[in-house]
Amino acid sequence: MMADSMNAGIMNEAEVLALFRATGVLLEGHFRLTSGRHSPVFLQCSQVMQHPRQAERLGAALAAVFADADVATVIGPAMGGIILAHVTARVLGARALFAEKEDGRMVLRRGFAVVPGERVLVVEDAITTGGSALDVVALARAAGAEVVGIGCLVDRTGGKLDLGLPLKSLLRLEVPSYAPEECPLCAAGVPLTEPKRAS
Repeated sequence: MMADSMNAGIMNEAEVLALFRATGVLLEGHFRLTSGRHSPVFLQCSQVMQHPRQAERLGAALAAVFADADVATVIGPAMGGIILAHVTARVLGARALFAEKEDGRMVLRRGFAVVPGERVLVVEDAITTGGSALDVVALARAAGAEVVGIGCLVDRTGGKLDLGLPLKSLLRLEVPSYAPEECPLCAAGVPLTEPKRAS
């Protein structure tokens, strides 16, 4: 059953991109990302995750990428990784947890915990610097868990980011991002947009 679900969920990059376009994930303009960097492209992944069938397709596709990793638990950072962790874990037959910020760091709350040796997959909707995902990796490792990799819907660096773990994405986009003081859009006077939930 699990293998059938994963095989049914395999999607190529063109299919993922088409789905993102159809659901309004890709926005163009001048955006401040969660990382603080600026970009002419913003990925509002919640636009696709609000549709359960599409979210399940993406979760199944990400699960297929990690099918051989023997994952016991999938953890996503709040907010962008909550739904993705759930739909990915369902296909893998694993637990789904989410981490939250508390006093500036990611923690497991609400009775969530991992145990030493537990095989953990960290998932995030979009990765630019990998900061949130690495914070979740750090909390899992601090509890003695074994982090098997990081999965995401979109790698905004086009595959150039090295987080010291297997990083697998459903879509690689080389989207420019700039430190605010080096941003050509700021220099050109393009108004800055603050998305409600930046990725």
